[in-house]
Amino acid sequence: MILLPAIDLYEKKAVRLFKGDYAQMTVYSEDPLAVARDFARCGARWIHMVDLEGARDGGTPNLEIVTGVAKETGLSVEVGGGIRDMETIERYIAGGVSRVILGTAAVQNEALLRQAVAAYGEKIAVGADIRDGFIAIKGWLESSARSFADFLAGMQEIGVQTVICTDISRDGAMRGTNLELYGQLSKQYSMQIVASGGVSGMEDVRALKELGLYGAIIGKAYYTGALDLAKAIEVAR
Repeated sequence: MILLPAIDLYEKKAVRLFKGDYAQMTVYSEDPLAVARDFARCGARWIHMVDLEGARDGGTPNLEIVTGVAKETGLSVEVGGGIRDMETIERYIAGGVSRVILGTAAVQNEALLRQAVAAYGEKIAVGADIRDGFIAIKGWLESSARSFADFLAGMQEIGVQTVICTDISRDGAMRGTNLELYGQLSKQYSMQIVASGGVSGMEDVRALKELGLYGAIIGKAYYTGALDLAKAIEVAR
């Protein structure tokens, strides 16, 4: 299993939200590149980045930071947030990003998703953000009418290879990850499942690895010091 430490970007700073609430934001670093370099020192191979302004409003106000991290650190970067057309996908990939995550666009614009998967294959991932059994969109501010089971079945049919699955109720809450959910997903679908939300300690890392997941995202646990990233990466491997 790979661990993907995360940088959520807002106004070019590394921040964390509590359960996706923009009103409950903590700024952890004014220098996201320095944070990414620390990830690399800890042995990370991948980094998960989210443009929170893009997710909420559309657009890519933090694109230069994302592509700068890809160029300066040598890490494989996956990015999501506000990616809603082919031009934006192409700009990120041309800038050195390894995987582009479609969230709202995957729910609302299946034609775009199919076009992107046809053009870029494994470089296209989908973010499945789950709240009360349904997929949330627009920076988690709205819930769609799609159940997560129906949505993921559709993604597999389209040929999506990687899904980043977030249990919003656990995100930033430091109360453990939803092992029942991820165990169900790993058995039900053949896609690469990345667990996101609530990974708060080494026990979560070990438990997710035992489920056979492709990857897990580390967020707040890194920033608060609750988890030693270098040790967690070794455990996951």
